[in-house]
Amino acid sequence: MLGNIAINSSFIESQATNDGSRGYCLSDEFADLLRAFNTPNWTEALGLYKKRVKVLEEELVRKRESERVPVLLPSGEKLILSYGEHNQLQKAIIENFLAIYGKGCEVLYVGDSSDKLLYKEEKVLQDLNFFDLDHDELPDVIAYNKEKNLLFLIEAFHCTGQWDNARLFKVQSKLANCKANVIYVSAFETIDQFRTISNKIAWETEVWIADIPEHMIHFNGWKFLEIHK
Repeated sequence: MLGNIAINSSFIESQATNDGSRGYCLSDEFADLLRAFNTPNWTEALGLYKKRVKVLEEELVRKRESERVPVLLPSGEKLILSYGEHNQLQKAIIENFLAIYGKGCEVLYVGDSSDKLLYKEEKVLQDLNFFDLDHDELPDVIAYNKEKNLLFLIEAFHCTGQWDNARLFKVQSKLANCKANVIYVSAFETIDQFRTISNKIAWETEVWIADIPEHMIHFNGWKFLEIHK
């Protein structure tokens, strides 16, 4: 990508890298260079391509820097996420979901598409008997309310990533000795996005939708019926 050989062919520039509908194609500059191969114009074409690529790389780096996603943690600390739809949802989780449903929470972990361990409070997680942070089953955001002893494991859904039965079983088995009460949350950008995979959400988990932030969907039974007594 940075060499401007293959480019995103989607009309959505900020489309996530792991989006299944995303496509790629050869850039015009690289296609022109290939056409010049084994012709008298090759040396001139190669020199021109190198100059173009250097300028394009500088422009791309500046663009990506300007499109990075700033996030304010509950502690007041600032994080910078790489650009993309997925990280916009992570920003909404940290700044909106936790403000409404996770008052008093401390963020213990945030993963980024370009840096899986962007932010971590490993000592606190170890004290709670949380599993190794290098594990593939890590959610996107982990937050902890010490007063209520609640540990939120929040997944920002983008094409994949919801808490389904298989994933929930794997993580619950790894957290068998966790000292906190664990809450599993699948977060979506829109309710239409949620509807496409609603039949895959595991029971005993929660769903939060960013464009209706003050409501949640509880895939639970007696846990919430008890409050009506």
